[in-house]
Amino acid sequence: MPPKSKFARPLAGLDLSKKSNKDLIDLFNEHLDEGMHGLCFSPYMEGQEPGDQLSEEQVRRRLEIIKPHTEWVRSFSCTEGNELIPKIAKELGMKTLVGAWLGKDHSINADEIEGVIEVAKAGHADIVAVGNEVMYRKDLTEDELIDHINTVKAALPDVQVGYVDAYYEFSNRPRITEACDVILANCYPFWEGCALEYSLLYMKDMYNRAMAAGNGKKVIITETGWPNVGEPFYGSQPSFENAIKYFIQTQAWSKEDDIEIFYFSSFDESWKIGDEGDVGAYWGIWDKEEQKKFVH
Repeated sequence: MPPKSKFARPLAGLDLSKKSNKDLIDLFNEHLDEGMHGLCFSPYMEGQEPGDQLSEEQVRRRLEIIKPHTEWVRSFSCTEGNELIPKIAKELGMKTLVGAWLGKDHSINADEIEGVIEVAKAGHADIVAVGNEVMYRKDLTEDELIDHINTVKAALPDVQVGYVDAYYEFSNRPRITEACDVILANCYPFWEGCALEYSLLYMKDMYNRAMAAGNGKKVIITETGWPNVGEPFYGSQPSFENAIKYFIQTQAWSKEDDIEIFYFSSFDESWKIGDEGDVGAYWGIWDKEEQKKFVH
């Protein structure tokens, strides 16, 4: 990572209002080439979706594409080939935040917990996330989730263990916050209808709320991003220009204030349209054909 500037930036971030599209693309790629803290990994190719088996070849190919641009990679599951992501990432010299995907199916949850413990015991996990937005989806009770977190912590006493959810859940659910070694907060100004012009300030407030809830525990932003295509969400407007500006502001803040951020996401994935509407497929830095999207 480059050294921090001796000059602090305004709270609202860089003034990009007078930048041409060419200037924005150049600045985007400067940040991309300098490298970022972390990237969320998108393993599913066109025609695939969760439930399909991932191949070692596709996982390795995509990790090799992102490796020059990120220190950490985040995975979301430890079954159906997802367990290969941290293993191969480690071979490539990357750090890993490894997730166990929990939902309503207790049998699948047991497989995920067993899988993430196995991955971490093999030395392939630097941080473990037990569940992703489980409270937001209301898939489990607090007690059920805390039991899973405590099971993993008991099995992995030397690994930091946390849980990923929207930033406000850590204020609303102090028992879960207490169970976590580290606070893993998703911060999406886009999904709260925030206009791009105010989005960096909005994300800073989300982060600070998670910090207050954590009461001294480390906070990592585990997801944030901005789609480049799709219908507006209240005041949030997906566009090529807005996606570039959000990435630039996020990376500049991350470097300026040493904020650990996993950007969402690495590759466009068409299956996400089902859950998120038409914007769901367009959160990637690379497109579904694994080509850079923001180029001249």
